[in-house]
Amino acid sequence: MFCDLPTNWSISFQNPASPLMEGIIALHSDIWAIMLFVAVFVCYILYSVLTKFENYNVQKAYKVHHNSLLEIIWTTLPALLLCIIAVPSFTLLYSLDEIVDPSVTIKCIGRQWYWSYEYSDYVAHSSLSEGSTIIFDSYLLQDDLLAEGQLRLLEVDNRLVLPVKCHIRLLTSSADVIHSFAVPSLGIKLDAIPGRLNQTTFLIKREGCFYGQCSELCGASHGFMPICVESVSAEEYINWVNTKLDNA
Repeated sequence: MFCDLPTNWSISFQNPASPLMEGIIALHSDIWAIMLFVAVFVCYILYSVLTKFENYNVQKAYKVHHNSLLEIIWTTLPALLLCIIAVPSFTLLYSLDEIVDPSVTIKCIGRQWYWSYEYSDYVAHSSLSEGSTIIFDSYLLQDDLLAEGQLRLLEVDNRLVLPVKCHIRLLTSSADVIHSFAVPSLGIKLDAIPGRLNQTTFLIKREGCFYGQCSELCGASHGFMPICVESVSAEEYINWVNTKLDNA
C-alpha cells in the first residue's frame, strides 16, 4: 500500500492520487518552463546591454531606445505569454470548482483541535441503532501509542476511510475557529469556517494512505490536528461501512 506524506528536504510535490492534483502539477510544470524561458531571455538582454553599451554611444542607444518594432515586440510578447498561461489556468480553476453527482458525501467539522467526520449517506436500521449514522472524531495519535512504522504527528486514531474511483463530495465547517482541511496528494485545501458550509469534489485514483494537516493558524495546538485519508477498494469500503453501522 502506498503512503503519501511529507519528506525531509523535499522541494517537489507529493505523488498525485487524484486527477485534480495531476492537473495542478502539470500546470505548475508548464508555468515553470515559461518562467525559465523568460528568465533566460531577460538575463540575456541585460548581459547584452552591459557588454554592447559598455562605451556609451549616443547614436546606437538612440536606435535601440526609439525602435518602434522593438517596443511593439516587448509589449505584445508578455501579453501573449499571459494569454497562453490563462487558458490552462482557467480550465483547471473551473475543474476544481466543478460539482458532479457524488457517490459518497463526507461532512468534516474542524474543532480545537481535532476533526469530526460524518457519513450522512448511511443510516442504521437495526433495533438498537435505528436512525443512527456514522459519526466519529479523529485525534492525533500520541507518541506512546504509536506502533512501529507509524508516523509521529501525522497518525490518527480514526482514519477517514474512502473508496477509490468514486466521486466524493467533501463538506467542511467549523465548530469554533477557522480551520483548513488540506491533503496535498489529493489536491484538497478547503477552509472550514464557523457558520458556513464549503464543499468540493474529488476522486481518488489508487489505494493508499494520504496524510495532511490543518493549514490554517487555528490556535495553540494548530500543528497537532493531522488528517489521514485511507483509500480502499469498493468491497473493503462496504465492509467497513457495515461494521461501523453495526457498532453505531
